[in-house]
Amino acid sequence: MFDATRAFSGFSVDDIDAAEAFYGDTLGLTVTSEHGMRTLQLGPEKKVIVYAKPNHTPATFTILNFPVDDIDAAVDELAGRGVHFERYEGIGQDERGIMRGQGPPIAWFTDPAGNILSVIEV
Repeated sequence: MFDATRAFSGFSVDDIDAAEAFYGDTLGLTVTSEHGMRTLQLGPEKKVIVYAKPNHTPATFTILNFPVDDIDAAVDELAGRGVHFERYEGIGQDERGIMRGQGPPIAWFTDPAGNILSVIEV
């Protein structure tokens, strides 16, 4: 039934304008606006809806992963744009916040609403 649809995902934020600035300006994604929501273009035919929710609670898991060829370069670039990388207790992360050796290298950061995102080397 749904195998031929162009399904998409979505998540909430507490401040839609701050989200638009972060995803558009900081991360460099194309962001469009319609009906009070924002759409993040992640590639041809790939999109994610971002919507404001007054009682927003940040996700406690990674809601969006950005695959990269070189995690060190990606972390450096994002850090240069003001992105802070999270450190989690009990997870072996290096001084830059990159976890290595337990699957693909990955580093987590949050959007202005506190939702968890990552860059992951593929």
